[in-house]
Amino acid sequence: MDSLIRNKGVFRVSVCGQEEVEHLSRESSHYSLSTGILPSLGARSNRRVKLRSSIISPYDRRYRVWETFLIILVVYTAWVSPFEFGFIRKPEAPLSIIDNVVNGFFALDIVLTFFVAYLDKATYLLIDDPKKIAWKYASSWLAFDIISTIPSELAQKFFPRRVHSYGLFNMLRLWRLRRVSALFSRLEKDKNYNYFWVRCAKLVCVTLFAVHCAGCFYYLIAAQYHDPGRTWIGASLGENFLEQSLSIRYVTSMYWSITTLTTVGYGDLHPVNTREMIFDIFYMLFNLGLTAYLIGNMTNLVVHGTSRTRRFRDTIQAATGFAQRNQLPPRLQDQMLAHLCLKFRTDSEGLQQQETLDALPKAIRSSISHYLFYSLMDKVYLFRGVSNDLLFQLVSEMKAEYFPPKEDIILQNEAPTDFYILVTGAVVVGEANTGDICGEIGVLCYRPQLFTIRTKRLCQLLRLNRTTFLNIIQANVGDGTIIMNNLLQHLKDMNDPIMQGVLIETENMLARGRMDLPLNLCFAALRGDDLLLHQLLKRGLDPNESDNSGRTALHIAASKGSENCVLLLLDYGADPNSK
Repeated sequence: MDSLIRNKGVFRVSVCGQEEVEHLSRESSHYSLSTGILPSLGARSNRRVKLRSSIISPYDRRYRVWETFLIILVVYTAWVSPFEFGFIRKPEAPLSIIDNVVNGFFALDIVLTFFVAYLDKATYLLIDDPKKIAWKYASSWLAFDIISTIPSELAQKFFPRRVHSYGLFNMLRLWRLRRVSALFSRLEKDKNYNYFWVRCAKLVCVTLFAVHCAGCFYYLIAAQYHDPGRTWIGASLGENFLEQSLSIRYVTSMYWSITTLTTVGYGDLHPVNTREMIFDIFYMLFNLGLTAYLIGNMTNLVVHGTSRTRRFRDTIQAATGFAQRNQLPPRLQDQMLAHLCLKFRTDSEGLQQQETLDALPKAIRSSISHYLFYSLMDKVYLFRGVSNDLLFQLVSEMKAEYFPPKEDIILQNEAPTDFYILVTGAVVVGEANTGDICGEIGVLCYRPQLFTIRTKRLCQLLRLNRTTFLNIIQANVGDGTIIMNNLLQHLKDMNDPIMQGVLIETENMLARGRMDLPLNLCFAALRGDDLLLHQLLKRGLDPNESDNSGRTALHIAASKGSENCVLLLLDYGADPNSK
């Protein structure tokens, strides 16, 4: 068995949060997401998965630096490719030299990609098999990446002379822009970056790229026209505009592109020949979509930033109107508004603890609740001595809630549907502190709540539903006995006339078998309660059942000198020779 465990993986399992839960498994060349290879958005994972010695993880920090460096080169490509297409007719230094250096880096990335593991979208497993990596890359982007890295000087030799081959071939390098798109997609989901500013940066980049490309195309149409005087730039700079400095021609082209995009149209620059008019028509139609895209995105960002506040105002107005129509007393109105304000605060500040937990799978939700609240539950008087399994089940079902100051949690005489455990803050019953439980008497004894419980300041409480609690206890009979003992002892220790009355009534309910908690025969024998013992035996409980120490109810009754209990157990078939 030990060798099997060593071959299959490493398991370190903890109960009660004592050790980190870690499971590293390897099957062939596949690695499960549960091993932590996918760090949380905007976070760094301290776990590392051992891949093949020649394979690089796509989440490796050094590979991420390499990808960021390539993004910078892509930005250069996005500017230089349209520029060379429009303004440069043959290779010129230093741009041609820089282009080839950049192409060299992307050629190196092509080789590197054959050694980078990838995430299989069908199974969500990380694949580090070199053959599968090579096949995936070869059947997807390899051809496009190779074509975009071929030097333009070499490509010119394969194009006819009449084709504007130098700049035209450079436009194929815009294929690399997919990296920028992937970058923005990742940044939009990264919690370390403000979503609003990331979206704004993306919109600005799209606009600048569209303006730059259109300006270069504008100039190309004019430069290739047979009559330089009958072009948009020739009408402005003169027929000899080709002799003007490159910077003047570029700035003039950008100026006309921007005025057309923004629909300003001062009239100083306009299309002159048919080619320019046709291009201008398509550019203006494109600008309609681009402008709608920009305005729609900016409107969505602004509305998103203010929608939460607007919804809060609408909710407050609706609550105020409801209170006024029904003439609610001021105290109830204040509680309503305080609760709504607290909910807005927790939503806006990211404190939606229960909402976050509810969105997770049950196993993860239980582990988080266990980590946060197990130590607190272990100190609650009602659960002293119960099993760890019961505490784990109870913690997993509890709901964390916030209450503002001076808000009623439980009303006197209301139905006992829930009980609460105070995590932080303070409440008024008499006085309650962290770890104190409220409403348990009503839940366990199934009687109206004895007191009104109200918060003194901002409180966080754990709420457990009565039905859920009793369903869990049904499977843990021994723990139900411990809980009932803890409750009875607590009522005795309080030395309060009201609680003494509750104690007497509870004991009478026990004797009549009217308690919903599952109790065993040992509990009744320990108390010497022959009436309760009789009720339990009539329900069909095993007269020879034993406690955790191995003592039967008959042993306990005899040790306590409870003659009636002994006779009752013998009548129902208890074995006096049991050991």
